[in-house]
Order: sequence, then C-alpha cells, then structure tokens
Amino acid sequence: MFNTLLEHATDQAVEAHRHAYNAAFGELGLNWHWDAATYARLQAHGRDGVRIYLETEQSHLLRAYEADFLVAAIETAKVRCYASMANIPARPAPCVSWARDSRARLTA
Repeated sequence: MFNTLLEHATDQAVEAHRHAYNAAFGELGLNWHWDAATYARLQAHGRDGVRIYLETEQSHLLRAYEADFLVAAIETAKVRCYASMANIPARPAPCVSWARDSRARLTA
C-alpha cells in the first residue's frame, strides 16, 4: 500500500512539473506543449532536458537567442508557474493508519 501511495504522489509531482513547464511556455509565448511521453523522455536527461529539447526540436530559435538565455528564461518561468500552482489547495488525502494496516505491535 505504501508503494502505491508513494507512486501516486510521485506521479502527481511529475505531472505538476510538466504542467508548470507547459504554463511557462505559454507565458513566454512559445507554442510548445510537452505531453507525458515527451516529458518522460526529457527527464532522462536530468537538468539538460530543456536544452536538449531546444537543440533537437526548436533549433531555429538558436539563430536568434543564446541557448543559455532561453533555458534560463524557461526555467525561471517554470519555477514561478510551479510555485503559483503549489498555492492551490491540495485534494483531500486518505488517512492511513500504518500501524493498523501493517498490523504492527506498538509498545511503550
């Protein structure tokens, strides 16, 4: 059960970051949208995911802008969008009694 809850929380966090990137793209006037598969592929590159996407899928922008400038602008907007999304009240989560569910014996 713990693994299921952890995976669900992780999936929600991943989706929140993906949505924050998509919001940042819109905020910056970029007509980009990352679906779940694209985001998962780019996550494999860690912090270089945005740069790799820029270089492989949007390389025409590099004729007008420095890659470092674009990556920094996207990351800054993404952080702002994610923080804004984090202010949304969380959905109610189930109350889990770990002791009861694992049938653990608690002693004083």
